[in-house]
Parts: sequence; structure tokens; C-alpha cells
Amino acid sequence: MTTLTGGEAIVSGLVAHGVDTVFGLPGAQVYGLFDAFHQAQLKVIGARHEQACGYMAFGYARSSGRPGVFSVVPGPGVLNASAALLTAFGCNEPVLCVTGQVPTQFLGKGRGHLHEMPDQLATLRTYVKWADRIEYPGNAPTTVARAFQEMTSGRRGPASVEMPWDVFTQRGDTAAAQVLEPLPAPQPDPDMIKQAAALIKSSKAPMIFVGSGAIEAREEILELAEMIDAPVVAFRSGRGIVSNAHELGLTMAAAYKLWAKTDLMIGIGTRLELPTMSRWPYQPDGLKSIRIDIDPVEMRRYPSNTAIVADAKAATADLAAAVRKAGYSKTAGRRAAIREATATALAEIQRIQPQMAYLNILREVLPANAIVTDELSQFGFASWYGFPIYQPRTFITSGYQGTLGSGFPTALGAKVANPDTPVVAITGDGGFMFGVQELATAVQFNIGVVTLVFNNNAYGNVRRDQRERFEGRVVASDLVNPDFVKLAESFGVAAARVTAPDQFKAAMEKALAHGGPYLISVEVTRDSEVSPWAFIHPPKP
Repeated sequence: MTTLTGGEAIVSGLVAHGVDTVFGLPGAQVYGLFDAFHQAQLKVIGARHEQACGYMAFGYARSSGRPGVFSVVPGPGVLNASAALLTAFGCNEPVLCVTGQVPTQFLGKGRGHLHEMPDQLATLRTYVKWADRIEYPGNAPTTVARAFQEMTSGRRGPASVEMPWDVFTQRGDTAAAQVLEPLPAPQPDPDMIKQAAALIKSSKAPMIFVGSGAIEAREEILELAEMIDAPVVAFRSGRGIVSNAHELGLTMAAAYKLWAKTDLMIGIGTRLELPTMSRWPYQPDGLKSIRIDIDPVEMRRYPSNTAIVADAKAATADLAAAVRKAGYSKTAGRRAAIREATATALAEIQRIQPQMAYLNILREVLPANAIVTDELSQFGFASWYGFPIYQPRTFITSGYQGTLGSGFPTALGAKVANPDTPVVAITGDGGFMFGVQELATAVQFNIGVVTLVFNNNAYGNVRRDQRERFEGRVVASDLVNPDFVKLAESFGVAAARVTAPDQFKAAMEKALAHGGPYLISVEVTRDSEVSPWAFIHPPKP
């Protein structure tokens, strides 16, 4: 046993789990914790808003595969960061929030102590996978270990621990930090594997859909796909699991060209949002389905002909072995049809201008391993299918939460996790202003993200919807913006302005060579962008 403060006990648990970086915004309730960060020599990346702390931790986790940790004050601080925690929940990322509480003597009293909220722990549990309170320093090792165990077991997700204000500086006998192994994953059911292999054997045109739950199974998925000539498509989170440079790695635009003749849908680590919810408008007649997912609840959300509850890597490996044993007769001309679909889609999406002109140049300039974060903007939407992705964890979105303002702070966290990798944030002018103050964070900690602000002086998608669906009545979607170049330079960020695609390549090359934080303001005429939605919500043929 060692005598530690509550803050020191939490930090010892973080260190035991390999944490060396924390994103945070200190305040009175967590002074003892931040002092423990300092004494343990953890890197603390400060921020100007709690939401940015959460999104930096999310970007860190999604880009690296390692848990991201942030700390904010309770009450308003937790609520400010809640969008990021909800995004981490939706994207299945291990993000840990360490927060405070009112002093022990005021717990549950409702006296109105600083930052008190009714049952903070219960509130947190509605949008994180697991949350608990540490009321004594001696409880910290087990509670922190449980948080990491829950975050990394089964379907991954965020967690939170809270500690009363006074306990962060209270001393107590504390056992050594411990690390608990992730809970064992369910093993693939051999009978379900055989059923799935039989479905594949009888299919002529299978299609594989992948999500973030399949990232660790990329080799097994490619093996299966090549064995059965199945195109592999990802909507957002699974992009890069099979590279878009591989003829079987398709964007949603290309995959939809093959959808009408698809007879078997294989979902691996994905919610199947693209083909089963509101994106694609129909399912082919007679379509059968196989699902592989570690979360048994997912199988009730969308039932399939064969449901395999297991880790994606293990189940896909078993399925590939079973298909090889059963034998599969490839359909003649299947690869040629896939190549044709890709070529046709690539030609068709070029009409999404000026977005594609800029995205084509961006892909040309960036290396294959560059990390790009999107934003809810005309250019961000087009990037979902118009920007090729070659490796997993290099295209980061806010998933189904679709959080406006998430892209820039997420990119900062990704760059902290990957300091030697180029990181680019695609933002619109509206979304960027949600977190513009974090330019100061980028300068203070020399976080070399290249931020692209596509400025059309509007919430462009909202404005289009209002004009097209509500008889042209535009309400609160036109924006008056600052001069983004001058604004960036006032923070100490190098910046440039671009008014046409032919200026963009040179500006990007200069930004990447600069090495530090850099902003490019891309001026776009309001209402000039072609709607990107035709390839996200395609019409029924």
C-alpha cells in the first residue's frame, strides 16, 4: 500500500494503462487531479472549451486505436463535453472522461454547490458505455481499471469516472494500480459459420459492408472478398479497411451501381446504415444477409438470415476457412463489372463541383497515410464518396451523430496522436466557428493541423433545404463571417486565401511544408456548390 491523494491514485491508474497524454481544461473541482498530472509528467493539452477537450480525445482514440483521455469540471463542463462523448459512443471509441463532483459532504443534498447538477452520474450513463464514482483514494485503482476494461471489451465505447472535489487532495492508503484484461469476446458459433458459408456458396453476387467494428479484421476481410469476388463498401467509419486503391474497395457511389444485382449482403462490424436505413432507397428482391458483430443487441436491431455474434477478426477468419472448404464458384465477369462500376461512378461524381475539383487535388497532394477529418459541409459530404481512402483510421467523421463543429478539434487530437503524419481538417465556415478559439490551442502546443475552411457564408445545406423545401424562405442560415485569414493570423496561425481550384495545389503544398498549424480559407460563391446528396441518397432506378 502507498499513501496517495485521490488525484495521484487516478493518475497512477492512467499511467498503468499506457496513458501519457491528457486533454483538459482545469477548474476548482479538479485542481488536485491536474496537479497529479503535472507531478506524473503527463503531457496535458489544454483547450479553450470543454467540447474541444472531448473531441481531441475522440480524434486521438479514433486515429490511434488507443484510449483517449480528457478531464473537465463537473456540471457545465461535463455538459459542454457531452457532444464529444455522445460521438464517441456512436462511433464506438474508447474515450475516458475524468471529472469532479461537489464535495463529499454535499453529495446528493441539492444545496446548489458550485457546478452541481441533479445526479450527474445518471446523466453520464445515458450517453457513455460505463460510468462510476470514486469516493476514496483507495478505490481508484479498481475503478480506473474497470473503466478501461469496459471501454475496450466487446463493442468499444466511452466511459467516465467522477470524484468529489475534496477527495482529489485527500490522502489514503492505496494499492498498486492494476490492469484488467478485456472481457473475453464470444466465440464464433460453428453452426452459424457453416450456415453463412452455405449462403455464400449459393450466392452469385455478394457484397460486403464494413464499419468500425471491422477495423482489426482488414486482412481477413480482404481474403474473404478476394475469394468470392465481393466488393467491400464502407459508409464512413469503415473506410480504408479495404483500400479504395484495390479494385474490390468501393465507395458508396460505386457500390450502388452493383446493388440491384446483389443477392447476398454480408455486414461485418457495421450497423448497415447505408443499405438498410434511409440512405439507399430499396433492397433487391430475394436479398439474403449475414451479419458478424460482437454486440448481440445489434442482431435484434436488424435481423439477418445468419447472425454470428463474435469478434470480427475471429469470425471472418473462420468464415473464410469454411468458404474455402465448401468451395465457391466465382461468377464470370464479376471483377470486370466491379471495375466498370467504379469507373462509371468516378466519372459521374465529377459533376459535384466545385467540391470534386478541390478533393481531387487534396488526394493528389496528400500521402496515402494522411488523416482527414470531415465536417458537416458541402465539401465534407462530398468527401464521403469523392475522397479515396487507403488505410483505416485515416478518415474520421462524427458518425451518425453528425456533430457540427466536431471536425477541427477532432483533427487536433488526431495530430497529437500522430505527430509525424499529415492531418487535414475539412470544415465549412459555419462548423469551423463552433471551435475557432482552438486555433489558440493549436498555436500554444504547435499542433500542425492544416485546416481548410470552405467559406460560402452560409450553413449551406440548411440554406439549400430551406430554399427547395420551404418555397425559398431562408431563415438563420445566411452568415456574416470574419476574414478567416486575418483571424488566423491574429492567433499566430499561418494562413492563405484561395478563390479557385487552380490555386489550391500550391497552397496545400506550402501548408504541408510549413509544419505548424496552417489555415486555408477557400472562398466559395454562395449557392454555387452542386448538391452532394445524389450519391448519399441515390434515387431508386
